[in-house]
Amino acid sequence: MATLPSAERRAFVLKINRYSSAEIRKQFTLPPNLGQYHRQSISTSSGFPSLQLPQFYDPVEPVDFEGLLMTHLNNLDVELARELGDFTEDTLDVVFTPKECRTLQPSLPEEGVELDPHVKDCVQTYIREWLILNQKHQGNSEICRFKKVGSRKDFHKTLQKQTFESETLECSEPRAQAGPRHLNVLCDVSGKGPLTACDFSLRSLQPDQRLENLLQHVSAEDFEKQNEEARRTNRQAELFALYPSVDEEDAVEIRPVPECPKEHLGNRIWVKLLTLKFEIEIEPLFASIALYDVKERKKISENFHCDLNSDQFKGFLRAHTPSVAPSSQARSAVFSVTYPSSDIYLVVKIEKVLQQGEIGDCAEPYMVIKESDGGKSKDKIEKLKLQAESFCQRLGKYRMPFAWAPISLASFFSVSTLEREVADAESMVGRSSVGERRSLSQSRRLSERALSLEENGIGSNFKTTTMTINSFFKQEGDRLSDEDLFKFLADYKRSSSLQRRVKSIPGLLRLEISLAPEIINCCLTPELLPVKPFSENRTRPHKEILEFPIREVYVPHTVYRNLLYVYPQRLNFTNKLASARNITIKIQFMCGEDPSNAMPVIFGKSNGPEFLQEVYTAVTYHNKSPDFYEEVKIKLPAKLTVNHHLLFTFYHISCQQKQGASIESLLGYSWLPILLNERLQTGSYCLPVALEKLPPNYSMHSAEKVPLQNPPIKWAEGHKGVFNIEVQAVSSVHTQDNHLEKFFTLCHSLESQVTFPIRVLDQKISETTLEHELKLSIIWLNSSRLEPLVLFLHLVLDKLFQLSVQPMVIAGQTANFSQFAFESVVAIANSLHNSKDLSKDQHGRNCLLASYVHYVFRLPELQKDLPKSGGSTALPDPRYHTYGRTSAAAVSSKLLQARVMSSSNPDLAGTHSAADDEEVKSIMSSKIADRNCNRMSYYSSGNNDVPSATGAPRPTSKKHFHEELALQMVVSTGMVRETVFKYAWFFFELLVKSMAQYVHNMDKQDNFRRTRFSDRFKDDITTIVNVVTSEIAALLVKPQKETEQAEKINISLAFFLYDLLSLMDRSFVFNLIKHYCNQLSAKLNNLSTLISMRLEFLRILCSHEHYLNLNLFFMSADTAPASPCPSISSQNSSSCSSFQDQKIANMFDLTPEFRQQHFLTGLLFTELAAALDAEGEGISKVQRKAVSAIHSLLSSHDLDPRCVKPEVKVKVAALYLPLVGIILDALPQLYDFTAADARGGKNRSSGSDEEQDGTSGINQNVALAIAGNHFNLKINGPMLSSLPYKQYNVLNADTTRNLMICFLWIMKNADQSLIRKWIADLPSMQLNRILDLLFICVSCFEYKGRPSSDKVSTQVLQKSRDVKARLEEALLRGEGARGEMMRRRFPGNDRFPCLSENLRWKKEQTQWRQANEKLDKTKAELDQEALISGNLATEANLIILDMMENIIQASSALDCKDSLLGGVLRVLVNSLSCDQSTTYLTHCFATLRALIAKFGDLLFEEEVEQCADLCQRVLHHCSSSMDITRSQACATLYLLMRFSFGATSNFARVKMQVTMSLASLVGKAQDFNEEHLRKSLRTILAYAEEDKAMQTTPFPTQVEELLCNLNSILYDTVKMREFQEDPEMLMDLMYRIAKSYQTSPDLRLTWLQNMAEKHSKKKCYTEAAMCLVHAAALVAEYLSMLEDHSYLPVGSVSFQNISSNVLEESAVSEDTLSPDEDGVCSGRYFTESGLVGLLEQAAELFSTGGLYETVNEVYKLVIPILEAHRDFRKLTSTHDKLQKAFDSIISKGHKRMFGTYFRVGFYGSKFGDLDEQEFVYKEPAITKLPEISHRLE
Repeated sequence: MATLPSAERRAFVLKINRYSSAEIRKQFTLPPNLGQYHRQSISTSSGFPSLQLPQFYDPVEPVDFEGLLMTHLNNLDVELARELGDFTEDTLDVVFTPKECRTLQPSLPEEGVELDPHVKDCVQTYIREWLILNQKHQGNSEICRFKKVGSRKDFHKTLQKQTFESETLECSEPRAQAGPRHLNVLCDVSGKGPLTACDFSLRSLQPDQRLENLLQHVSAEDFEKQNEEARRTNRQAELFALYPSVDEEDAVEIRPVPECPKEHLGNRIWVKLLTLKFEIEIEPLFASIALYDVKERKKISENFHCDLNSDQFKGFLRAHTPSVAPSSQARSAVFSVTYPSSDIYLVVKIEKVLQQGEIGDCAEPYMVIKESDGGKSKDKIEKLKLQAESFCQRLGKYRMPFAWAPISLASFFSVSTLEREVADAESMVGRSSVGERRSLSQSRRLSERALSLEENGIGSNFKTTTMTINSFFKQEGDRLSDEDLFKFLADYKRSSSLQRRVKSIPGLLRLEISLAPEIINCCLTPELLPVKPFSENRTRPHKEILEFPIREVYVPHTVYRNLLYVYPQRLNFTNKLASARNITIKIQFMCGEDPSNAMPVIFGKSNGPEFLQEVYTAVTYHNKSPDFYEEVKIKLPAKLTVNHHLLFTFYHISCQQKQGASIESLLGYSWLPILLNERLQTGSYCLPVALEKLPPNYSMHSAEKVPLQNPPIKWAEGHKGVFNIEVQAVSSVHTQDNHLEKFFTLCHSLESQVTFPIRVLDQKISETTLEHELKLSIIWLNSSRLEPLVLFLHLVLDKLFQLSVQPMVIAGQTANFSQFAFESVVAIANSLHNSKDLSKDQHGRNCLLASYVHYVFRLPELQKDLPKSGGSTALPDPRYHTYGRTSAAAVSSKLLQARVMSSSNPDLAGTHSAADDEEVKSIMSSKIADRNCNRMSYYSSGNNDVPSATGAPRPTSKKHFHEELALQMVVSTGMVRETVFKYAWFFFELLVKSMAQYVHNMDKQDNFRRTRFSDRFKDDITTIVNVVTSEIAALLVKPQKETEQAEKINISLAFFLYDLLSLMDRSFVFNLIKHYCNQLSAKLNNLSTLISMRLEFLRILCSHEHYLNLNLFFMSADTAPASPCPSISSQNSSSCSSFQDQKIANMFDLTPEFRQQHFLTGLLFTELAAALDAEGEGISKVQRKAVSAIHSLLSSHDLDPRCVKPEVKVKVAALYLPLVGIILDALPQLYDFTAADARGGKNRSSGSDEEQDGTSGINQNVALAIAGNHFNLKINGPMLSSLPYKQYNVLNADTTRNLMICFLWIMKNADQSLIRKWIADLPSMQLNRILDLLFICVSCFEYKGRPSSDKVSTQVLQKSRDVKARLEEALLRGEGARGEMMRRRFPGNDRFPCLSENLRWKKEQTQWRQANEKLDKTKAELDQEALISGNLATEANLIILDMMENIIQASSALDCKDSLLGGVLRVLVNSLSCDQSTTYLTHCFATLRALIAKFGDLLFEEEVEQCADLCQRVLHHCSSSMDITRSQACATLYLLMRFSFGATSNFARVKMQVTMSLASLVGKAQDFNEEHLRKSLRTILAYAEEDKAMQTTPFPTQVEELLCNLNSILYDTVKMREFQEDPEMLMDLMYRIAKSYQTSPDLRLTWLQNMAEKHSKKKCYTEAAMCLVHAAALVAEYLSMLEDHSYLPVGSVSFQNISSNVLEESAVSEDTLSPDEDGVCSGRYFTESGLVGLLEQAAELFSTGGLYETVNEVYKLVIPILEAHRDFRKLTSTHDKLQKAFDSIISKGHKRMFGTYFRVGFYGSKFGDLDEQEFVYKEPAITKLPEISHRLE
């Protein structure tokens, strides 16, 4: 916009006000002081060259909120305010909620041990409660918006079913068609039957029930009162409950509640082992299963051991099983898989008790003997059994490998899964495209429990499967390692057999694999803790098996887990003495060197104790360098010391029983210390083996680096490593990351009593270097790997926040870490947001940080250290989280440069003088003189004073977290600053949560919001808000717009201020909002972006729980503070009739006083007004947003339980009154439903042309600007092109409808007497606008009927399927699904009436939203939706009716009744022409009758047009099938006749109009039923007969005459019905009917038009055009008799060139036409503009029909009239059309094809009347003879 040429720009600055022309008119028609009804939007400010804003767009100074409350609380409507949530207390609540714990007892370290501070912290973090901020009274907005859908479930039961005639017809139709009446005769219509016959046929009918007291005389006022009372009963209280809720993409942004941090569980698979059998059963066998990923070559779960032996075999081992723990008897395991893939195998390994012989020898019997053979083999088996038993007794505690079997899980993680698996698994541990705005439901779903298998597509094929394995692979003694296993599996995957190389053993293993349910009864965690629910009595529990994921899983630790896994891999004793052949290793976890120090911490296997002190590896027979596949699982003690180590003892096992020899012979020892430099040792090691007893204190050193001993240790292979082993830890205590380790160690050295120097990894740190090292470690935190950082995220952040406020004294110097800690937090936030592996919510907020702030963060508890002697740390006094001021000694040059030493930096504070600071320093330093207490930090006692040297107490500056954080945000620079504002949401939420806790901990008495926070803090907040705002602006102004980023920051800023409204001085926050608005306006150069940003911002603020109170909605105008600047209106009101009226008028305007007092609402309205006023690209989206903001607000008030009371609703509605003014101003922009609707039978298309032609002599522009021109509501035509003001952007149907429902809501709930007063003072122009608005409202809320359940339009289904597919695709690709939907939904342009018409409004079809939820709706659902929309239509129309009554009552005092009455009638007639419920019709007819009674005379004299329409609509309802409607319509029609008779004692005009109406009804209406109409005629006759008062007048006979006439027209119709299928006959009949009305020009005209319409439906355009030419000739005849203007055609003679037949029309003889006779030729067509209209229509039709030459002839008649009127606009278009016609003649010339004509004769008696008649038939071009003969058969 900045590039406009200057002249244009100037024009825009002095933007011509929207109603300029109307103003001109008003200057003459109104008292001079009423000029303030328009909004002043002439902008004079030219401050920013970039963007011209309307003057009203700048926010006003907000009201002093807190001050006002203080002064006014006594005399305000306190009751109301109380109901809506108290003012005086805070709305943010600090709530401690206990953590959900999966297990019965939380996982804790063993008891009775003094824990390290780090372990203590970890455990503390895992078990402490969540601290959550809650909004009190959260009854409203957000929640309501979501509940709304739920509460709607039963809501429909409270509704009454509305009956609509359109629906009752559907049911009764088939019956009516069953017996058609045959009338083949075409009698001569012109000879009407004798009156008596017709009379007789009417009198033979039974009249309907009559309305009693129709004829009683009641005063108009009483009548109105009765009507009003009737309307008030049985109304729906909540209008919005009937209205579809706000669309998802229009809904106000909400902050999704982050997922609660919880333990990570992948996709859980439940495996149950059922049976394990081989061909022969001779010995106990032991199974273990684990999962392996072949592709990643990684074991991905720990082992599950299972014992399926019979009791007999268990007995073999009784000597070796001291006890059996229930937990070791599990036979089913729950595995967890985070990254499913088709390469995952379940591997079952089977071992047996060690016996003599190679594995092959031992497996031999299993392959050759079958138990089923019987006889010999039976003996063999017995022998083997005895042998096995002896081995069991002797070697029962040793095992040997036996067999194994792989089971592929590829079929479970199905193929369809795998395509998605990457996308899904990643989104689960985080990966999702970065900036994507997933819709709410989606983001919730992705973060549910990781992602359940269902979504993975696994659920579908993952039924419980029982698998049977019939053959096992024999284990090969030299290929037992995991490497070998992966090779085997890879081969197996390729060929699915290993038969060639590996022998197989026949056997049977049955297991069942299924999806693990959420809740499994009797389950144990990997630490053997019982999971809820756990019933004691079950013997066999299920075990959860720990997963070792193939990739990182980014989920912070939330439970204490401390496990160590030891994997012995290979031993090389080849060069060793001969005795080492059957080697086993005994593994122990020692806490000292004495054999008794072996700790029972090794998890047992199946069918044995829970914990063991030692475990033996399986033996490979006669192998000097065996491979091992053992997994030893150890529960690590919480406190580890240097004495803890793993001890490995190597033995040779002799399998043969030798006399006196022991089974084990010792081969050697090796060991591995658990801690190295105070840190857990994990990884792969190759250890040397000592051949003799180990020396004392061996465990202090690692086996590789033992110092020389005396005597020397004897080593195998000369101290070379011969034993390979791997150690892995799964721990939520040991970070296993150097940077984290160092950081935590140094932090703890500050907090607890330690002796310096301390050891960190391989460096020693003295007290003097501590500060420097800690700073380095803080800086390096962010260099640690992402996984450990995420795992310990909660603890790291807690520590950093602690450091930022904890005053530290190190070596007698005060150290300050705030800045470093802050920068580190910023860096961590940055890397978490930037990581591709972590998920974000729809606002782009990192989920881990969001859940940290929401659940975990709490104010750092400051340590209150005691002097050294004092042992343990004292707990801080819970009342104060606030500590004494520390001296700001310069700690490091870096800090000095940043000028930030602490929150009490004198340079920044500006509140303390340097002298003061010196004083405090001296006090402090004197205290610190005693070097002993070098760890001391000062804690200010309850009186908050530090005694100063002079004895005068003075408050100290305490370090509060929120102040420190705000300060650091303000003073940050460079990259840190950029990052802070990029991820501002995180810091905002920290600020809010810390402020809320601060307020919570404060003493209640100093709880005034004004004084709650220090001024310096407020300054910092102001600075932060300003910086963030300019950041937003900067992003939007950049050449490569970063709109998405700007939107996110904008949203987080809005939420920040939203929260501040609950905590701080509200006027302060309002001022922040004001600054924000001003700053954006000043910096942005695109209006739609500006409004869009401000709107999004305001909508969030307005969704505040206490929005109504924040807007002081209960303050009436008189309690308002004086306005700081007089409003425009108050300046002009000096001579106003009374101040009171002026005040009422102002209530409906957006005045500065309003905007000041109701600050947020004022801003929102300002945005709406500006959006509606604006133009330019993208503005329609902004308009939609603005409207839906207000719509969702109103709907939340309407459904808010706190606003149920009518008196509250009245106040709330009063708050929204200015919206009415805005809507009225936007009238030209509303979508015109009337045009979109143009259904048959409504004369909507033909506007009232008198006004258009400006015959009235008013400047045409003025005529148009007054939107009161009756029918021309069609804004979007060329009609506005000549207007002096700009072409407005027309709102789409949806936006308009939302705006309308808001208008109706206000009108329904506002104080009705106020509305009447307001209306009474309105100038007529504004009143006409209101009527126009109501007119559009009627069409807008028309009932659309319910779709039958079998055809929920296939297009909807198709559409929803598309969308579903798209949605899935978007989820998988991770693109912005929401944006994508938007693109799909409204392709192309901004206006899509047709699309939106059927797309979003009809609730039955709200396409992708509802159709997606359930493709085929049940009949019940459809009924329910129809019920709701029926009630909405009824309620909306009743509100409109109330409004009409208000207008009538208010204006009956005024003199502008005439123009008003027309408007009122137009609206009523429009509502009658829509499909209405009987409820509404009853009330509407009552109102009509009141109108007739009140303004009868006016009605019949002035409003001829309206009267005609009214007759037609009433007559239409007389033919209704509903008795109620019919009786109401009859009564109204009768009253109409009676009053017209009373007014003129001759009701010729009504007679005429009724007859014409009936004629056109008969000709056009499809759904009309003559039986019902006849019945109505009979009822009217009955009224006439019963009307005592009229019996003396000629009235009854005239009525009877009229009714007979109508009856005979009906008679014709019956005939027409029969020829419905035979178009030629039908037209012939219509032609005759029209001819029969030769004497009645109005009726003839009507029938000619009916014919034209029928013709054009049949695409016979020429014929249609001819009908219109005849009609025009008829009008011309009439006009030439009436006025003799040279430019008018001279009767029908002038039409000869078009068609010679036209002369028929001149038969209208003088005597028929006495033009002045009342009622004759009074239709809208009998005017000059009517004539032009008919001719123009004819010309169009000729042109369509290809008769271009005739077009010229027609226009020859039109042009002189237009010239006489000087209507150059129409002349332009006329000549344009002529040019097109001539062009067509030139271009098409002889190529035109007209119809083909056939002569058709009917011969034979079968044809009855038609025998021997001949006709000419016209068929479309190129019709062949066979075709027509076939058609006529």
